Amino acid sequence: MAIELAPIPLPPTADAHKFKDFGREVKGVNPGELSEEELREVHDLLYKYGVLLFRNVNLTPEQQYALTKAFDPSSESYGHGNNKTQAEKKSILHPDLKTIPRVPQVQLIGNGTVYNHEGLAEAMLKHPSHTTFHKTQVSAEDTEKGITRFYRWHIDAALYNLSPPRVTTLYAKIVPQGARQTVRYDDGTGDELEVPLGTTAFVSGKTMFDILPRELKSLAVRGRVKYSPHPYVWMAPAHALPTGLGIMSEGLEMPETELPPWEEEKIKVYPITWKNPVTGELHFQVHPCGAKELFIDPLPAGASREGALFPDGAHLTDLKEVRDLLYKMQRPAIAPPLVYPHDWRENDLVLFHNRGLLHSVVGAFKKDQVRAFHQCNLAASDEPAGPTPEDVREYA
Repeated sequence: MAIELAPIPLPPTADAHKFKDFGREVKGVNPGELSEEELREVHDLLYKYGVLLFRNVNLTPEQQYALTKAFDPSSESYGHGNNKTQAEKKSILHPDLKTIPRVPQVQLIGNGTVYNHEGLAEAMLKHPSHTTFHKTQVSAEDTEKGITRFYRWHIDAALYNLSPPRVTTLYAKIVPQGARQTVRYDDGTGDELEVPLGTTAFVSGKTMFDILPRELKSLAVRGRVKYSPHPYVWMAPAHALPTGLGIMSEGLEMPETELPPWEEEKIKVYPITWKNPVTGELHFQVHPCGAKELFIDPLPAGASREGALFPDGAHLTDLKEVRDLLYKMQRPAIAPPLVYPHDWRENDLVLFHNRGLLHSVVGAFKKDQVRAFHQCNLAASDEPAGPTPEDVREYA
């Protein structure tokens, strides 16, 4: 049976025009038993559409690992190093991960207590909550009314020592039912977004770049981001913005002298825009919470300087300036019409192009709402490619 494609189920809040090339439901194949030809087709579809949804899938952890690895056969370890690089209990990721014992590249995430699950006799899972990470919180009264927030917009990546995974696979084993919730941005815009309980929200990095005004496109193709060493430990004492799109600049980050041992050559410096290996398009790919410095190259010879930002280049080291500039560039793309909030069903499998979009955990569960997902991504065998000289000349 040939692969069939159907549109993903967009909510009425979504701008359908902006999603015409984003997301597809894949039918007619078993993602756990793809032939080489089917795998090549799925590979290209992922890079073309960013998110692929398979419904009613039966997938073992071994099959999920094999499928994820097929996108990067030389990759081996979990994207954060099979918990080794994040074993520090100071890391904000520490409470969220439980490893499937026989397949350490696959993580069990969710909420509540799960028993006798894939070799784990008992696993206590905790859905990340904005109340532990944001500077401000939704009140208890509003929480009872279903008001919530995006937790943290991010790329799945260690951002230190290991290269960002090409693809993440998320497989829903247990999905609790409950009332829909309303994401409140709480940033003075009045923006809100109705979402299914426990949705995973996605935004396109291509759209994030495409909607920028000319002067910010120029900056994006000329810019590189330097991340902190051990960024998830570094940011742990700090607080996030109410949109989940970055960190408040309060001087609370852990000093480098108190971080776990680190080496300068393992610190990651990445282009702001990453080039899609199949379509050739540029995606704005920055994890705003871990960013520490910005390098901006001068305008190329012959480029117009009118209205250009940092035409002679710059190295920005003031953390608030770096964060404010990135926020200005990224915030338009998380506006409600540009967010795809996936409505999970049990046995849904979602593959997403981790180098082409940002995503966020959303919402809040009660203790008795049990949820269990299998997540897999693998530290890549290569680094993401940035814009070509031709791209820079086109947009700068």
